[in-house]
Amino acid sequence: MELQFSRHRRLRSSANMRALVRENHLRAEDFIYPLFIIEGENVRKEVSSMPGVFQVSMDHLQAEMEDIVAHGIKSVLLFGIPATKDECGGQAYHDHGIVQVATRFIKEKFPDIIIVADTCLCEYTSHGHCGVVEGEKILNDPSLELLVKTAVSQAKAGADIIAPSNMMDGFVTAIRAGLDEAGFTEVPVMSYAVKYASAFYGPFREAAEGAPQFGDRKTYQMDPANRMEAFREAESDVAEGADFLIVKPGMPYLDIVRDVKNNFNLPVVVYNVSGEYAMIKAAAQNGWIDEKKTVLEMLIGMKRAGADLIITYHAKDAISWLKEDE
Repeated sequence: MELQFSRHRRLRSSANMRALVRENHLRAEDFIYPLFIIEGENVRKEVSSMPGVFQVSMDHLQAEMEDIVAHGIKSVLLFGIPATKDECGGQAYHDHGIVQVATRFIKEKFPDIIIVADTCLCEYTSHGHCGVVEGEKILNDPSLELLVKTAVSQAKAGADIIAPSNMMDGFVTAIRAGLDEAGFTEVPVMSYAVKYASAFYGPFREAAEGAPQFGDRKTYQMDPANRMEAFREAESDVAEGADFLIVKPGMPYLDIVRDVKNNFNLPVVVYNVSGEYAMIKAAAQNGWIDEKKTVLEMLIGMKRAGADLIITYHAKDAISWLKEDE
């Protein structure tokens, strides 16, 4: 009996054949590396829940940036940890706030690095929420005013991209108008357009020292059960002038990444968040998985889902592994 079937294995017959027909690729240019800059001196403190990730003070930033450049990373995402916090997060928009100081330093010493400034208030407020608080309610419109001030101060310091992560309604249109009015018409907005109220953020809150002091963020971040809501959020941000669309987290939301990619013509960014990083690190340290293979498989899965760029704490290791395989 003659069997009729397709021989798909023909295109898997050797490493070179597999490389020839590979549909998605990882490159150093695909990665944005998060940095936690803390006020103080002689601080290089490893985040206990994120092995290999550090809070660094300004006197360690030169060495950190040299290491970043040596790995081939082209873009960094800056988070600031101030020495003092207040109800309105004043250090977020101070001209000498920690992110502004770090931005000026990096642009002077490493001018080719793309600086993405996280534009939020949670690391700077005494209550840990991303906006102005009245009682236990997070006020939307008064928060926009402070977020605009923060974005403009970051652009003045030299940030190449403003990345608002606060999830207040209207944050893109407010920040776009504020940047334009201040003369920063060429500075793009990388919107955290689709940001879920996720359990995967836990380690980040240790790293950024920005956990909410009461309640949670479910009134302004999205319900993990919802898919159509992502379309509404992304569509609003596109209309309001966003230049990039972020989906956050990554691994549990790859269906949303594909939805956003299929429906909008802006670059799509996925945030491979702290909890995803921590799980892989813990499993690898226990010998349960092969860290290199697992990380690269996860990251290529994000590209396959539609991500153009990936914000990831794995960037240094991933680039080193990719070079090994060249």
